[in-house]
Order: sequence, then C-alpha cells, then structure tokens
Amino acid sequence: MTQKKNRQTQKKGLHPRNPHRQRYDFGALIATCSELAPFVAKNPFGDLSIDFANPDAVKMLNKALLRHFYQVDNWDIPPGYLCPPIPGRADYIHHIADLLADSNGGEIPRGKGITGLDIGVGANCVYPIIGHRVYGWRFVGSDIDPISIKSAKFMVESNRSLAGNIKCRLQKSPDNIFTGMINADDMFDFTICNPPFHGSLEEAMAGSERKQRNLSANASKKGGKKVLNAIASESRNKGKPLLNFGGQKAELWCPGGEIAFVKRMIKQSGETPESCFWYSTLVSKKDNLSAIYKALKYANAVDVRTIEMAQGQKSSRMIAWTFLTKEQQVEWREHRWKKQ
Repeated sequence: MTQKKNRQTQKKGLHPRNPHRQRYDFGALIATCSELAPFVAKNPFGDLSIDFANPDAVKMLNKALLRHFYQVDNWDIPPGYLCPPIPGRADYIHHIADLLADSNGGEIPRGKGITGLDIGVGANCVYPIIGHRVYGWRFVGSDIDPISIKSAKFMVESNRSLAGNIKCRLQKSPDNIFTGMINADDMFDFTICNPPFHGSLEEAMAGSERKQRNLSANASKKGGKKVLNAIASESRNKGKPLLNFGGQKAELWCPGGEIAFVKRMIKQSGETPESCFWYSTLVSKKDNLSAIYKALKYANAVDVRTIEMAQGQKSSRMIAWTFLTKEQQVEWREHRWKKQ
C-alpha cells in the first residue's frame, strides 16, 4: 500500500524540469497563499485536496501556484474566462526551451533578448508569466478579445516581476492569426499557441458535459457526488455550459475547430518565414496530424518537429516548424542568441 501511494505522488508524463510533477503540497501552498485555505479539505482518503469542479477553488489554486513557484503576487481573471491548469502550461514552455536548446548546441537561450509570441494569450496570461519567470524571456501576447487583453495588461502592470517584459496586442480581425501581429521589424524566437479545440458552441457544450460526467463519476467514488450534482443543476438552470475551467468563445471554439485554425496558422506563418525561428502549436487531436503535415509541406517548411506531451491520462503533442535554412539558423544564433 505504501509503495503504491509513493508511485502516485509523481504525475506521469510531465517534463523533467516541470516543478509541478509532484502532487500538490497544499500545506506549502497555503503558507504562501492563505486565501487558498478555505477551499482545501481532506478527501475520503485522508489527503488534502480541493473540489476541482468548483471554478473558484480552481482559480485560487492557480493563484497559489503562480505565487508559490513564480513569485507572481497579483493574478486574477474575469468571471467566466479560461482558468488553465498550470502544470500543462508549464510543460509547453519547457518543451519550447528544449527546442531552442536543440538549435543552440544544447544550451537553452535565456534572458530578455529572447522573445516569444503567444497566440491567444487569454485573460490569464499564463504562458508568458511562466516563460518570463523561468527563462527570463520577453513576450508579446495577442488575442481577439478586448477583455482578455485588458486583463492580461493589468496583471503584467500589477506585478513588478513582469512589468515591461510582456506586451499585449489586440488582434482586430478574427480571420487573422499572425497577419497583423507580426510587424515588419519584429523578430520572434518562437511562437506558442493552444488553439480552440471545438468547432462550435454545441460541440464545446457536449465536451463540457462529458467532463462533468467524468468528474461526477470520480467524485462519487470520493463522496462528492452530491456537491457536483448541485453545481450541475445550478449551471443548467442558468442555461450556461458547465466548464470547471471556464472559457469564452474564442478560447474554446472556432469555425472548423482545431484543424481549421492550425491550417490557417501554417498558411499565415509562410507569409513571414524569416520573422520567427520556430513557429509552434499544440495539437490535441491525433487524427489532425496527417492534414497538418500536408499543410506544412505545402507551405515549404524546412524542418518540422513533433514533440509528444502528456499529463496523467491526457496526451497531446507540440508541432513546431521553421522556414529558416541551416545557414539562416546559424546567422540567427550568432546575431541573437550568442549575445546573451
């Protein structure tokens, strides 16, 4: 029994440098962020935990994690906006660091001379926060939602550790991704994106209901079924989809879903081939890979990388591509990375 519990203390699949590989130490988190305490209680197994079906609890956990691990004191999001799981977000950043290192003789380029573009920064601004606090990178975050941009800007300006290192740009055209966001004088060392997963609101709601059923089944085993049923009932009465991590339209769905978004991203990246070393995106649906590879070939990508990622039972992957030739990559390293 003891051996089984020890095996479960480490989360499967996360990057070796990810500080969230261990189970949450709620005692340490509460010591850093006392506001988390009211949401923490012992589960039927005697372990401290929170109700992951409670959006307020999830948001407070994120606030505690960002304060404890990344020294970000002021973090919040508007009601109903996406509250992403921090461990998965951190994983993407660490895999990007490995990708840059692989193009730099095994050494991770660090510091303010390295700049990333986050497509869909969201109201939470989590990717730039982690990337800057861990590796010292600067970021530009783009989004089509004015409230998300306003929220992200406020967070950056409210934290001395972030101020001046993360810029936010409003994308005024929902049809554009890189177009209008990459200016003539911009040079990005990488781009990141967690594209909208669903193709419609109905599809997003159906996915939310499946998640709710899974949460309910799990909570039933742990004695929390009544609580989840009450939350589900309240959500149905309000006529809103139940999303324990929240999310607005642009964060959850777009016409054509993930595959349409990524193909549009690839096409537009080909319009600015020398403005970025590595373009990248997450791809949740494995069935989309074949069409994505074809689109990258059609766009004349010079090098394409697929990095498998996992968090517990959930699997995903990062697709990265570059249009730079070997000679251009050497010149990029010499002019940007070797100066750090």
